[in-house]
Formats: sequence, structure tokens, C-alpha cells
Amino acid sequence: QVRLVESGGGLVQAGTSLTLSCTARGSTFDRYAVAWFRQALGNERDFVTGITSTGEIYSADSLKGRFTISRDNGKNTVYLQMDSLQPDDTAIYYCGAAPVLRPGRRYRSDEYLYWGQGTPLTVSS
Repeated sequence: QVRLVESGGGLVQAGTSLTLSCTARGSTFDRYAVAWFRQALGNERDFVTGITSTGEIYSADSLKGRFTISRDNGKNTVYLQMDSLQPDDTAIYYCGAAPVLRPGRRYRSDEYLYWGQGTPLTVSS
């Protein structure tokens, strides 16, 4: 069992940068793939970016260049660095962990077994 806790969200102005954190408590998750998803009001939970246990990064094409994922296994934490934030980035951001990624399914939310409670981000124009 992996318990994930997201933090770092808030209210920011467009054009600024922000870093979110996803920390595993009570267990290590260095052997898990971890991904960030986001869900805007009324929308489905959409894939943002992920990182495997070996450090391979996979990202949504539309967000490449602005959003960067990294992990620090010593701190049991995965980060999401977000640059040039826009109002369309407003959403609740969730991290999910998967012990195994099946081929072709890494972008699907149902591939991830463990989830945090989410951290809300609002970007004002």
C-alpha cells in the first residue's frame, strides 16, 4: 500500500512558475512509475507527465517544454515543475503510482493503483 500526498498548489498569476510535490508516506515508491494527471472542473482526469522507476520520462505532447517531472527517491518525492502557467492550466493536480506499466497504457489513469487527494491550482489572467 502506497499513500501519496500532493502539495504545492495554490493561486498564481499567468506567466509564473510553480512546483508541485508528490510524497509517498509509509512506504517507498522507488520501484513504482509515478505520473501526474490533472482534472479541470467538468472534465475527465487527463494525463500530464510520468516517470518510470528507472527514470524514463513520458509526457503529453501538448505540455512538453512547459511541464517537467523529476523524482528524488531519497526523499520519496516526485516533483512537477510548471513554467509559463496559463489560465487553462487551472485544475486539480493528482499524482498516481503504478507498480507495473503495461504496454500502451501508461497514459491511462486506470493504470495507476494509488492516488493522492489532489492539490488545486488556479491560474489567474
